[in-house]
Amino acid sequence: MKKQPIRFDMARDPIRTRWYLKPITKLLSFPDMLAHRPVITRRGTEDLKPPFILLCNHNAFMDFKVATQVIFPRRANYVVAIDGFIGREWLLRNVGCICKRKFTSDTVLVRQLRKVLDNKDIAVIYPEARYSLCGTTAVLPASLGKLCKMMKAPVASLICHGHHVNSPFWNLHDRHVKPTEAEFSLLFTPEQLEAMEVDEINDRIVKAFQYDDFAWQKERGIRVTYEKRAEGLQKVLYQCPHCGKEYRMSAAGTILRCDHCGKEWEMTELGELRALEGETEFAHIPDWYEWERANVRREVEEGRYSTGELPVRVYSLPNAARFIHLGEGTLLHDMDGFKVRGTDVDGDPMEMTIPVPSLYSCHIEYEYLGKYGDCVDLNTLQDTWYIYPYECDFSVTKMALATEELYYHYRRLAGKPCRPGLA
Repeated sequence: MKKQPIRFDMARDPIRTRWYLKPITKLLSFPDMLAHRPVITRRGTEDLKPPFILLCNHNAFMDFKVATQVIFPRRANYVVAIDGFIGREWLLRNVGCICKRKFTSDTVLVRQLRKVLDNKDIAVIYPEARYSLCGTTAVLPASLGKLCKMMKAPVASLICHGHHVNSPFWNLHDRHVKPTEAEFSLLFTPEQLEAMEVDEINDRIVKAFQYDDFAWQKERGIRVTYEKRAEGLQKVLYQCPHCGKEYRMSAAGTILRCDHCGKEWEMTELGELRALEGETEFAHIPDWYEWERANVRREVEEGRYSTGELPVRVYSLPNAARFIHLGEGTLLHDMDGFKVRGTDVDGDPMEMTIPVPSLYSCHIEYEYLGKYGDCVDLNTLQDTWYIYPYECDFSVTKMALATEELYYHYRRLAGKPCRPGLA
């Protein structure tokens, strides 16, 4: 019988931050606070004391450091994805982190958050559950309003600006942006939560989470002189707006290029795009991204979205020790959802199927860990599969967009409400 790996204990109660580790969290945040000099604005939170829920947007690792700065010296428990625990489970548990597998419905997490609040601490949640791909708001779960109402505790938000511009998900090099900004705002008192409907709560959260880092950069006149600032942007902007071709974009230095038709755009110091010849289709990067989304939506609505079967390598993350090479096979993402099939390293069949109704968004990585390229990770409550297509035309960005559009399409066909910004 094949030996099964030890699974991460997701049900363990959260640990209150050890007193001797609190100064270390502050110390580790200090270099970024000094380098980027964030300007923190408090709105109704001047006298806010734990317990409360803190909802944060997510653009870069610096988000955690600003959150630490805002709440120090109070204790907090952070919801963190399992890959954040790799090789440092003891440390993360003891500074108060709670492990979560992305985009799964996890009732255990509700109990753990209740425990945090009962301990008179702060429950820190990043509801977008992934770094923003282009510095704008990612979709939020519709269950968020229900969770807040159920917990009967104050709810605050921490919305950071400039972190994507400084270190975008597609090229993590530090651009030395300063000052960055953050708003620490009170969204709800317990009395307000009790009086409001879940839909009203969700609407206010979505409104609070509206941000656009590239628009913020232009408004502030912040110049980024990094000479390779466009490199990696082709991962997000995978389709040429001039010729329409997908998967032929490349970038070098400050230039984004379509290798099919030859058109080029410069990424300026203010974070805008400028065509070197002819019309500038999209000067604002998020506008190009949303144009791609509209094209994916059209494919979904016409019932023709499909990646075809892509050859893939699959790695598993059952616990926080290390990735395990599970095997090789094929990935198909189409109108029915995700299907991964193949053979594991022992020659046995392996399969994961994630239907459209069960996944409102997905997590992707670009050049993950610098080893195997771009990947999509799919989760169950027991495991996470990191799936790397190879030797084929694909875009994990398009898969992420399609996952969201397939979910919305399913809900529309089922006559279920679709609220802007929620899934």
